[in-house]
Amino acid sequence: MMRFFGDAEAQRYTLFFDGLRACRRHIAVHERHRRRVGCGLWLISEKASGAVIGWGGFYEDPLDRRWGIEVAYSFARSAWGKGYASALVTYCLDVARNDLRLAEVVAFSHADNTGSRRVLEKVGFVFERYLADMDRNFYRRRL
Repeated sequence: MMRFFGDAEAQRYTLFFDGLRACRRHIAVHERHRRRVGCGLWLISEKASGAVIGWGGFYEDPLDRRWGIEVAYSFARSAWGKGYASALVTYCLDVARNDLRLAEVVAFSHADNTGSRRVLEKVGFVFERYLADMDRNFYRRRL
């Protein structure tokens, strides 16, 4: 995971970790979240090689729960443009609808991250507004 979490270019719109300790702490926080909420982020591997190429799934910010369950993802640069993010988000929507029985899911994208915006819009997320305090676009997908 440090191959992409430690890649400043790959993480320019999200979290960047300059060391393994910070990365491990981040994973531990998400594992506690998964146990508490019942859903969380998954490690994503490439089917053919088994190589770890990303991290994504469901997230609820423990410091700001007003947004509800969010779809989030981060991929290694080697995985960009290959449809992995779209496949992940589509799978998340199926799980949210069929297993978690959620009425909606939200997502955030940095305003300059055109790739992420395209993914969200392609799978039916609707842009609602720009959040200046977060420097993020806010999207919603009703299920």
